[in-house]
Amino acid sequence: MSEIITLAHGSGGKLTHQLIQGIFQKHFRNDWLLEGGDSAVLETLPGQMAFTTDSYVIHPLFFKGGNIGKLAICGTVNDLAVCGAIPRYISCGWIIEEGFPLGELEEIAESMASTAQEAGVSIVTGDTKVVPRGCADKLFLNTSGVGFIPEGLQLSTALIRPGDRVIVTGTIGDHGTAILIEREQLRVETELASDCAPLNGMLELVTASMSGAVRLMRDPTRGGVATTLNEFTEGQGFGIRLEESTLPVKGEVSGLCGMLGMDPLYIANEGKAILVVDGAQADRVMELLRSHPFGRDAAVIGEVVADHPGKVYMRTLAGGNRIIDVLVGDQLPRIC
Repeated sequence: MSEIITLAHGSGGKLTHQLIQGIFQKHFRNDWLLEGGDSAVLETLPGQMAFTTDSYVIHPLFFKGGNIGKLAICGTVNDLAVCGAIPRYISCGWIIEEGFPLGELEEIAESMASTAQEAGVSIVTGDTKVVPRGCADKLFLNTSGVGFIPEGLQLSTALIRPGDRVIVTGTIGDHGTAILIEREQLRVETELASDCAPLNGMLELVTASMSGAVRLMRDPTRGGVATTLNEFTEGQGFGIRLEESTLPVKGEVSGLCGMLGMDPLYIANEGKAILVVDGAQADRVMELLRSHPFGRDAAVIGEVVADHPGKVYMRTLAGGNRIIDVLVGDQLPRIC
């Protein structure tokens, strides 16, 4: 097989089959995939099913803490997990530019396979397209995911009440800042890496034993924590007050943001979740989150309030109040 992707790899012929068997089936091997049908016929569970899809165009493809393949699996798993679903099945569509090295493609596939195994999901179907040089930037991925919501679990904005607490499961802004450093080749001495991680195991710890305490969950990817919280409050009869003193931000992130005029609240995360929980049970939720490796830096960052309905604001270190609005424009394009 050629060492790079050629247009013939997308023809549906011999090279396509070699690509599927030599890389995708090798790393994603399971009974559904090996059937080789046009669809995967899956087992279903009673109750509600969650279904999500997302596309990944990140630049660069490889970064400290992961690559586009790991990111795609984590992003899809996390979209299901914050809906309360237990992720089960994933599809993957590959759009590959002619000339892309097969070695890098296999490295990405291997990373996807190991991340899927960590998350307990199976990659059961997919598609491959090859486009001529110049028609794509090396590689784009699309993943879709299916998960099942346990009976009785309900998450909704309608459940949020004043007095509820807002929790973030770790330091914010790590992913976007790490991508910025590598993309722009900034001369910054740092060990900062993307926080890209599958969160379903950690979130299931909470929902399995304290489902009634959790009002809503989201993963603050594009637009960051600020935009996600504004989505919670938009058109609602409550507001959210953040405490700047409790925001978990690494020194490298706050320092670089300060130099570049950026705000960590608006920078993407790929391994963090925001939870709104019953204020009376917030301490127990925090204990469960911090017992998991991905939640050891979890923090209560704010409270749901009756005043300022529909708004998010922050009590600053100086003692004043600052309105936290939705992101306008795009601080960091192609971060996922």
